[in-house]
Amino acid sequence: KNPDYAALTEGLDAAVGRVRAKLAELNLTERTIIVFTSDNGGRITQGTTNNAPLRFGKASAYEGGVRVPLIVYAPRVTKAGTVSDAPVITMDLFPTLVELAGLPASAARTAVDGVSLAPLLRGGTPPTRDTLFWHYPHHQHYQLGGTMPYGAIRAGDFKLVEFFNDMRSELYNVREDIGETRDLAATQPQM
Repeated sequence: KNPDYAALTEGLDAAVGRVRAKLAELNLTERTIIVFTSDNGGRITQGTTNNAPLRFGKASAYEGGVRVPLIVYAPRVTKAGTVSDAPVITMDLFPTLVELAGLPASAARTAVDGVSLAPLLRGGTPPTRDTLFWHYPHHQHYQLGGTMPYGAIRAGDFKLVEFFNDMRSELYNVREDIGETRDLAATQPQM
């Protein structure tokens, strides 16, 4: 419904196509990993995107602000059309690329916060970890539902968000309530 956004999407698609065509021309397709992702959820103002059933969008603390596409093309590793709903975080990309490049974990030469997604990309099981943590230290007022600075924890099916301006906490079971309509903080303080 938004021709400007549609044009941007078409331009992005064409640009990715040009990169892939050049890789093929240079015979690098089988030696190149392509990762496509975003920094925040879709912008829902001005009819740009619709994140339903997720709550709000770009920059918000809710699933509409943090769930983004992650597409990985890794020759001889990933199988076309494979989909996973395993929660991952951008910090996982560094150890994943180190492993897929055939380097030992020590090649990173630094502390690594993420875990390698290579086993998952090969068709195996998701990473074994109990919790994801992230921090969003910005004010965003241009987005519907905007956001104040917050920190969040995702543990299993639960997500806890603490908003730093008023130190309010919200708790959601994102498996049972993907739209984050039922704040459980008051009824499940032990969680």
